[in-house]
Amino acid sequence: MTPRVDYRKAAPDAFKAMLDLEAGVRRSALEPSLIELVKMRVSQINGCAHCLDMHSKDARAAGETEQRLYLLSAWREAPFYSARERAALGWAEAVTRLVGGDVPDELYAQMREQFDEKGLVELTLAIIAINGWNRMAIAFRASVGGHTVAEKAT
Repeated sequence: MTPRVDYRKAAPDAFKAMLDLEAGVRRSALEPSLIELVKMRVSQINGCAHCLDMHSKDARAAGETEQRLYLLSAWREAPFYSARERAALGWAEAVTRLVGGDVPDELYAQMREQFDEKGLVELTLAIIAINGWNRMAIAFRASVGGHTVAEKAT
């Protein structure tokens, strides 16, 4: 598909606000591997090929296994995810879908067993961020396949 709009150039101030949100997520106390799993799962739900390409590459470069990435859409049945990851993935699905306009108390209770208030808010902001990126990429048909993993400064 041909990209519709280069949203980075069309609205640079708004794009910078999204980048600032993303930077806040990256500065959070959340494990980078957890953030990548959540971004992958939300992008699967939303059907965002651009973000799936990007975050699968980033996750693999950060040491995530192919097996866990391949089975992510079936995380409930797969034994490869920790209780913390399972809580986060369930929360990511609920916040992304907002079925019935609510997030169940039972799920909130599971989250509180694994995350303090700060972690809960940071994770929710990570979910909000990836949902925003998914919607931008899908609406404006961001190109797929060109993402390269940035070299980390040592």
